[in-house]
Amino acid sequence: MSNVAVANRYASALFQAARGKGTLNQAVEELKAMKEVLKTTPAFAKYLANPKFTKEQKQQFIQSSFQGTLSLEVVNTLRLLVDRKRTDILVPMIDKFVALSYEAQNIAEATVYSAKALTEEEKSQIAQVFAIKVGKAQLLIHNVVNADLLGGLKIRIGDRIFDGSVKAQLNRLERQLVTGTR
Repeated sequence: MSNVAVANRYASALFQAARGKGTLNQAVEELKAMKEVLKTTPAFAKYLANPKFTKEQKQQFIQSSFQGTLSLEVVNTLRLLVDRKRTDILVPMIDKFVALSYEAQNIAEATVYSAKALTEEEKSQIAQVFAIKVGKAQLLIHNVVNADLLGGLKIRIGDRIFDGSVKAQLNRLERQLVTGTR
């Protein structure tokens, strides 16, 4: 079985457990924090993958490090991944869990590329307008400043892209002028 399929199964099991206990949002935040720890602390991921340390040592480390800061479901999932020697699927499992959670809550993530940083008010307005366009109850906006943009916005929601950049508008105008349509 591929790692993606295995990651999806673990994510689905954790999703069912967290939803059953009503801790879905908490688990999402905890797993996002865990993913950030894995990205910023490569030694942690190396430790989990290192065969020199026993399963018991790794589980004890997880228990002592995360007990009280992470929910029981998340800690138990981490311990299970260590027990089954599946820590390599931790990041894909987190991504799938977050996707399942957002889908269940009718939430989508949007990446907004802009020439300058957006204010919270601008992010809120974009979220309101584009949530309706994509049929979601809520959009979570992540702003990326792109100095190559002259102006306007480029918004990516899932596999959809809304390009309102100045360059895209000029390209559309050029096509209209060339073809003679308005």
